[in-house]
Amino acid sequence: MAEKTVERSEDGRWIVVGGRRWRAEDPALDPGVAGQLRSHLGRARSAVRTATDDETRRSARDRVQLAKEGLGERGTAWWELPAADRARRASERLSRLDELAPSISPDPEPPSQAGRTG
Repeated sequence: MAEKTVERSEDGRWIVVGGRRWRAEDPALDPGVAGQLRSHLGRARSAVRTATDDETRRSARDRVQLAKEGLGERGTAWWELPAADRARRASERLSRLDELAPSISPDPEPPSQAGRTG
């Protein structure tokens, strides 16, 4: 599959992919928060594709919406909000996504065997 080129508008507010214009991600977001939101977005999109019933699909689509709002791609345009409001929106959406679909973290290390006797 050929990689699509992404063009940006001069003002940075829009990207064009495959001839379609989409709102760009808020460039001022904290990189860590934005990365976590993108991770949730990818997992939610995957859940939409693999959903086997309407309820599961609706839940996954709601997660897509939350992630895109957090990234500034949906809801009030990021360039229309003060920076503090944009950061708060991203943080609130991330918190909600973490509640709905916690990240899968690696298994913790087993307890240390140090100090154990025979």
